[in-house]
Amino acid sequence: MSLLLPDSGLLFWMFLSFGIVFVILAKYGFPVIIKMVEGRKTYIDQSLEVAREANAQLSKLKEEGDALVAAANKEQGRILREAMEERDKIVHEARKQAEIAAQKELDAVKQQIQIEKDEAIRDIRRQVAVLSVDIAEKVLRKNLADKDAQMGMIDRMLDEVLTPNKN
Repeated sequence: MSLLLPDSGLLFWMFLSFGIVFVILAKYGFPVIIKMVEGRKTYIDQSLEVAREANAQLSKLKEEGDALVAAANKEQGRILREAMEERDKIVHEARKQAEIAAQKELDAVKQQIQIEKDEAIRDIRRQVAVLSVDIAEKVLRKNLADKDAQMGMIDRMLDEVLTPNKN
């Protein structure tokens, strides 16, 4: 039994030491540790709440970004349609202007042709008149070789000019 006694004393002192340490820890250590654990728990809960809010905001921003992209795509389509309509309008106007210019040029060419035709006809008439006068002069010289025939012709012509036209 003597072997048990020293162990009993050691056991007693261990229990006493443990009790003193436990009382000191219970009085001073555990409240601090519990306060630190609860503070850490509160910090983790707040961090999780902030993370949830950030996640919600990120989702909201993503939805807004998707909406903006959709709106931009829609606007791009509208702008492209307007550009194509404007291009078609410009092409139509250019064709119309070209047709008007071509018609003006065609009218000018037709007018020039008509002027040249009229001038050619006048020139031909002048030449015909000159030839007719030359021919008439030669014919009349032969026929009006004597003075009486010439005077008769002059009188007839004066009568025709002085009397009103019966035509």
